[in-house]
Amino acid sequence: MLERVAHLLPIELKTLLERLPEQMQEQLEEIRIREGRPLEIGFRGQSRFMMSDGSLRQAADGAYKPSADTCRKLLERITNYSLYAMEEELRRGFITVSGGHRIGLAGRTILDGGVVRGIRDIGAFNIRVAREVIGASAHLLPKLIDRTRKTLHSTLILAPPQQGKTTLIRDIARSVSYGLWPLLESSGWQGRKVGIVDERSEIAACVRGIPTFDIGPRTDVMDACPKAEGMMMLVRSMSPEVLIADEIGRPEDGEAIREASHAGISIVATAHAYDLQDAKGRPVLLKLLEEGAFKYVVELKRTEQGIMHRVVPAEAVIARSPSREAVDAVHAYAGRLRADDP
Repeated sequence: MLERVAHLLPIELKTLLERLPEQMQEQLEEIRIREGRPLEIGFRGQSRFMMSDGSLRQAADGAYKPSADTCRKLLERITNYSLYAMEEELRRGFITVSGGHRIGLAGRTILDGGVVRGIRDIGAFNIRVAREVIGASAHLLPKLIDRTRKTLHSTLILAPPQQGKTTLIRDIARSVSYGLWPLLESSGWQGRKVGIVDERSEIAACVRGIPTFDIGPRTDVMDACPKAEGMMMLVRSMSPEVLIADEIGRPEDGEAIREASHAGISIVATAHAYDLQDAKGRPVLLKLLEEGAFKYVVELKRTEQGIMHRVVPAEAVIARSPSREAVDAVHAYAGRLRADDP
C-alpha cells in the first residue's frame, strides 16, 4: 500500500518508510506525521513509532521526528502547491487526493463569526491509505438479501473509525451493480442500479468525475457532494435502486434517507458508533431505526482474526418485546460470525 501514497511524500519520508519490510508496507493503513514529534504508523488496527533506521517500537523515545521543512514540503505536495485552491477542504479539516486517500489536518483554525473558515499553521497530518478489497462483502451479503424484491434490504452499518466500513460498502456497491448475488437461488438475478454519495471522495475515488475503484457497471457517483443533497439529486436524476452513503448522522441525512426509503429505494449507510447501544444514543440514528428505515443493523469489529461482523434485525434493536423471529435471527447470526479482512 505504501506505493499508492509514496508520490505524496517528501523524499526523506519516502526513503524512511521504504525501509519497512514489504509485508508491513502492504498492511499500512495510516501515516501520522507531526512536526517535531515522533512519526507514527498504523497497520491492522495497531500503531507503532518509527525509528530513523526503519525499525518500529511501541515507545516514542528515539523515534524519527519530521522537521518543519519536511512538513512544509508535504503540505505543498498534497495541495498541489496551492493552498487557496484547497480552501474548502481546509475548512473541513481534510484533503482527499487521487486514489481516495484522505489526509487529515490539524493546526490553528481560522474563525469568522465563530465559524471555522480554514486551518493555518498546519503541523499534523494523518494520511489514511485507501484500499480496494474485492470480495470484502462476500460473507455479509447473503444475510442482507431481500429475496422478494431480488435486491438488498436497507441496512445500517455501525463501527468506530478504521474498522473497514468504507471498504465494505465499496464492495457491496460493486457486487450489487454487477449482479454478483452470493446465493444459489439468485442465479439469473440482474444487477441493480446503484447510487453512491461520495462526500469525501473515498468510496469511488473519482478523478474528474470518473471512479478509479471498481464500483460496478451500473453505479453512478455524486462526488464531493454533501450526503443529504447528493441522495436527493441521485433520486431525482439517476433513479437508483440501491443508494449508498458513508458516515451519516446529521438531521438532514436522516430526512434524505426517509425520502429515499419512501420512494422504494434500498439504503445502505454507515455511521460511527461503537455498538448498537452507542448508536441508540444518537437521536438521528435512533429515529431512523424506530421508523423502520432499516431492516438490518450490522456491527463491525476489528479483531486479531480480521474484521468480524454481526447482523441484527432492526426490530430487535428498538423493540421492547421483539418478535420470536427477530430474537431467533439475532441468535443465529451471532453464532455465525465470520472473519473478513478488508
